[in-house]
Amino acid sequence: MWREVINSSIVLILVLVVCGSMFGQKSEHYNSPLYSPKTYDPSQSEGNGLPPVLDNVGIEQKLGDQLPLDTPVTDEDGKTVQLGSLFTSGRPAVLALVYYECPMLCNEVLNGLTGSLKGISLDAGKDFDVIALSFDARENDKPGLAKNKKAAYLERYGRANADKGWHFLTASQTSIDAITKAAGFSYRWDEKSQQFAHAGGVMVVTPQGKMSRYFYGIDYGPRDLKLGLIDSSENKVGSAADKLLLYCYHYDPATGKYGLAILSVIRLGAVLTLLGMGAMGFVFWRRNKKVASS
Repeated sequence: MWREVINSSIVLILVLVVCGSMFGQKSEHYNSPLYSPKTYDPSQSEGNGLPPVLDNVGIEQKLGDQLPLDTPVTDEDGKTVQLGSLFTSGRPAVLALVYYECPMLCNEVLNGLTGSLKGISLDAGKDFDVIALSFDARENDKPGLAKNKKAAYLERYGRANADKGWHFLTASQTSIDAITKAAGFSYRWDEKSQQFAHAGGVMVVTPQGKMSRYFYGIDYGPRDLKLGLIDSSENKVGSAADKLLLYCYHYDPATGKYGLAILSVIRLGAVLTLLGMGAMGFVFWRRNKKVASS
């Protein structure tokens, strides 16, 4: 029994050390607007300093809202399916709203996502899915774009049996509007640049298709993404140590990151101290008992 207590103490020490060391890591997030300071005239900007085309463009968190699972979409093979058919595996999903002919930001979003996924132990197609949906309705008539994107990012991801876990979709404007509205993703077409103005970010969706976590920019901390997937899966994926980390880290919707929960760490430290004192007391008691009997 006491051996189990000591082993538990060691586990708690390791968790506490991991929590503390991970707290020291910084996760930077970058935003890449459609216009840089070198490419737009400040005199044409709104009162907030942004060009007019970026007005009402962004990502609004809709935590707990349901995606319209009965919405028809087109997969990378040109087959029309319902969005809900991608949520029958019981796995959470990472949702990336992009468009495949985007000359800049969308590629950075997908590159950043792929790099982060390569840095975690969970596997696409086994523990979670990746769903990329183009919000450019014109690409619905070009299924080859989605197929080529899938092939390129599967090669970049480089893990076996991941093809069933990555989905590159296109859709009609009606379907795009329904999905982007539910996800809180707003974008606009800019005639001047002949591009879509949009924000960068990815979302984590529960196995039931509900919005669960939002991560902004183009660089997503592997720790944050992994904890988001474990959290959103209702603890059905990840190791015991991974799940213990959720006790130390809580998701902050304001920042889109997981931060160290100080009170949880203090409680963990208190439990660790009590267990350690109990183990030491037992050892001394056994030692004194042996001395007395000799």
